[in-house]
Amino acid sequence: MRKNIVAGNWKMNNDLSQTEALLADLLKQTKTSNAEVIVAPTSVNLYKANEALKSSDISVSAQNMHFAEKGAYTGEVSASMLKSIGVEIVILGHSERREYFNETDELLAKKVDAALANNMSVIFCFGEELADRKAGNEEAVVESQIKNALFHLEALAFKNIILAYEPVWAIGTGETATPEQAQDMHAFIRKTLANKYGAEVADSVSILYGGSVKPANAQEIFGKPDVDGGLIGGASLKAADFFAIVNAF
Repeated sequence: MRKNIVAGNWKMNNDLSQTEALLADLLKQTKTSNAEVIVAPTSVNLYKANEALKSSDISVSAQNMHFAEKGAYTGEVSASMLKSIGVEIVILGHSERREYFNETDELLAKKVDAALANNMSVIFCFGEELADRKAGNEEAVVESQIKNALFHLEALAFKNIILAYEPVWAIGTGETATPEQAQDMHAFIRKTLANKYGAEVADSVSILYGGSVKPANAQEIFGKPDVDGGLIGGASLKAADFFAIVNAF
C-alpha cells in the first residue's frame, strides 16, 4: 500500500531564527491523519532542522544536491554530505531548478543516480508549463520528463522514489489545477509507470500534487484516488496552515 505524504518545500525562505521558530511551531501541531510529513528547509539550516525534529515523526529533506561525490564544484553539496548530517531525502527536478539553473533531464538522471547510490529517497518533480497545457501537450511533456530522468532505473529503485507532479502554471500563481485535472494527470503518470515496470510498481509509488495547495482545497485534491499527497510551497511556511493540509486526509 502506497504512502500518503505531505512535504513542505520552504525554498529560499527563513534565516536561522525564523527556521527555529517555525520548527517549534510545527512541533506544537497535532497530526490527525496517517500522512507522512516532510519539511525541506534551506541548506544552511538542514542540520538544525534535523536536530530539532529528531524525536518527532517529521522528516527533513534537502532541496537539491550535486551528482558528484566530491570535487571542484564550488557552492555545491553532495549526497554523502547530506547523509552525514542525517538528511536522507532530497527534492530533485523542481521547476525552479529547471528554469533558473538550467537543469536538464540528463543532469537530473545523474543526480537521481547519486542519491540512490547513497541510499537516499528522492522526491522527483516534473510538470508542464502553461503553453504546453494550452497546446494539449501536457501528457507528452510529463511523459518525456519522467522517461528521460528515471526510466534507466531498475524497478527496485522506485521503492526510494516519490513522484511530484507540479503544473508550472500553478506554482506560486494562486492558480490550481482542478482536482479532476490533477487526477487525470496522476492516473496518466501511473499508467506510464505501469507500461514500463508493471502495475505492482506503479501502484506502490506515491504521486504528490504540487501547485498552490491550501487548507481550503487540500481535502478535495487529496480525495482523488491517484493523488497521494502534496508538495507544498507557500502554505508550508505557516505551521497551522501546513498541518491543516496534512490533516486533510
